[in-house]
Amino acid sequence: MFEYIKGTVEFVGPEYIVVENQGIGFQLITPNPFHFSKQIGKEVRIYTYHYVREDIMSLYGFQSREEKTLFTKLLNVSGIGPKGALAILASGNPEQVIFAIENEDESFLVKFPGVGKKTARQMILDLKGKLKAVVPDYFPDLFSAEDDRFSPPTLAEWEEAELALKALGYSEKEIRKIAGELQKEKLSTDQYIKKALQKLLK
Repeated sequence: MFEYIKGTVEFVGPEYIVVENQGIGFQLITPNPFHFSKQIGKEVRIYTYHYVREDIMSLYGFQSREEKTLFTKLLNVSGIGPKGALAILASGNPEQVIFAIENEDESFLVKFPGVGKKTARQMILDLKGKLKAVVPDYFPDLFSAEDDRFSPPTLAEWEEAELALKALGYSEKEIRKIAGELQKEKLSTDQYIKKALQKLLK
């Protein structure tokens, strides 16, 4: 329905961002909203996917057309919904996901929240050999190593990161296991999420 929205980033939260276009604020659920922290007040182009079911209607946003394509392909896999597809994209390593599918690496795929052996096998059956349109060369880095100058007014960086991880489907128990080590470092929210996901996927 909508290919993309071009507008100003007005809000960044744990689960979504708000982009204003001609006086209308579009709520866009994205794999890692905090990637847009440094772009508040700036104009961006977000590729969109309009998800409609009987009981829900949501707008999902992506930094590239290729990222959007991978999301839609994941949705076609039985057992994977929007939340699961977002968690996979939020890992920051879609190249690894494609590599795992092409090499039938179920042990890697089951590390994502909500992906069991049955779903991992289904991903391989449905997507192997069909992801050439979203090869790694086209993917931007989903996380930025640059200093994040955005300071949320109410939550510290780690608390924001924790909320984002929970929104992606990770349990409080899983997050607690890695929290101690990560909190020793002074990082931006975006960097905390990246490092946390790297540890959770090991």
